[in-house]
Amino acid sequence: MPAFDAFPATRYAPGSDLQNLLAPPYDVVSEAEVAELHARDPHNITHIDVPGEPVAAVEGAIDDDAPADADRYARAGRLLDEWIDDGVLVTDDVPALTIERMTFTDATGRQRTISGVLGALAVVDAGAGGVLPHERTTPKASTDRLDLTRATGANLSPVWGLSLASGLTALLAEPGELIGEVELAGAVHRAERITDPERIAAISAVIASDDVLIADGHHRYGVARQYRDEVRAATGRDDTAAEATLAFVNELIDEQLSIEAIHRIYSGVTAEALRAALGERFTFEAAPEPSPALLAAMEEKSALVVMWPDGAQEWLIPKPGAFDDVRALDGAWLEAATAGLDGLATTYQHGLDEMVGIVASGDVTAGVLIRPTSIEEIRRTAREGLLMPPKSTFFTPKLLTGWVVRKMS
Repeated sequence: MPAFDAFPATRYAPGSDLQNLLAPPYDVVSEAEVAELHARDPHNITHIDVPGEPVAAVEGAIDDDAPADADRYARAGRLLDEWIDDGVLVTDDVPALTIERMTFTDATGRQRTISGVLGALAVVDAGAGGVLPHERTTPKASTDRLDLTRATGANLSPVWGLSLASGLTALLAEPGELIGEVELAGAVHRAERITDPERIAAISAVIASDDVLIADGHHRYGVARQYRDEVRAATGRDDTAAEATLAFVNELIDEQLSIEAIHRIYSGVTAEALRAALGERFTFEAAPEPSPALLAAMEEKSALVVMWPDGAQEWLIPKPGAFDDVRALDGAWLEAATAGLDGLATTYQHGLDEMVGIVASGDVTAGVLIRPTSIEEIRRTAREGLLMPPKSTFFTPKLLTGWVVRKMS
């Protein structure tokens, strides 16, 4: 089972304006949002986590003959060191865990609070057990996160893990020492530090008693494994800080998760070809206009919805027995229905309004709205050692980057 340990966290100094310093994860912010965050404060965490090109303030700190991308990462590493030297970031005197609580209104209008804990999660080999993927990942050619980790020697954006052990939520109920509170995208994020050794030991023991399922950050965890292997090769040791990575872990139970769907967009084939492929396993019926009510009706009807560029939308109702040999996942159903459709390209999109705009543009063949994956199916996936199709889940709200930096060198 995976070790989960406290460590001396590096944080923004007490009294810092955290509202202007923290940021969403690097992989959910657009270029325009990064530019706005960079302009918001010279010490916003994105200056390190999503570094821009070198500027005059650090002239001479970087090899002028180095490639532009290398310059970016070298600058990020230098900035991190400067912020620590200047007292912008300070390091805890003792090992600590950090509770992050996220209070928000979910898609159904229900007020929710999700509570998890930030700590150092063991990095294990693929297939070794203990820390498990829950879906197949789409390839990423960029080495961005690995290059950034090498340059900074630090974990910045945490992996999100789901503990299959019982009792973690109860252990996190008692408040810790308040670090700060910020509001972002309608969610209030609150961080609390835990330094009591007995409480740390209890939390760590529960997480280490069962598997942790990666909810968000599969690529980050894969990069942590690559970095660990590089450090092992360079040092000949397997007891360095690279043996773990920064992770937020909460309990895999209904009240502690908010999951939304990531819909499918199809292109590269004609509408006629796509309709024929879907028609092998689904029947079509006219569906209402896209709206939150339609998404709710999909659950009641146990059906998907295909949206066409001409403004029409139709229910996709599974034919009896059509998916007896396929797991009860909308993404898996669509993979089965479109298998062998030459030229088909699939992309993924969260958000109903975004889907409507993309399909209406006429630049794609169609879009299909799917339903969120259930907690039961996520737990079953973990227990049976299975993998869901790519982009099967969208966990909300997104964690904030900047509460904790975990230095490894």
